[in-house]
Amino acid sequence: MKAKIKVTLKSGVLDPQGKAIEGALGHLGFGGVEQVRQGKYFEIELAETDAARAREQVKAMCEKLIANTVIENYEIELA
Repeated sequence: MKAKIKVTLKSGVLDPQGKAIEGALGHLGFGGVEQVRQGKYFEIELAETDAARAREQVKAMCEKLIANTVIENYEIELA
C-alpha cells in the first residue's frame, strides 16, 4: 500500500520561502500571483494491507517525524 502525505504550514505561520517564490514569479513576468505557500510531499510504500492499520502507522510517522505539528498540518491519502 502506498501512503501519500502532503505537509503544509498552518494558517498564520510565516512562509519566507513562499514569499521568495512569490517575488521571483513576479520578477519573471508572472503577474497576478497573489500568494504562494510552500509545502512538502512524501510517498511511503507500506507492507501493511489493512487500510485502517496503515493509516494509523502513517499518522504516527507524521506526528513523530514527518510533520512539525506545532506549525504544520498534514493530509494522508492511501492508494
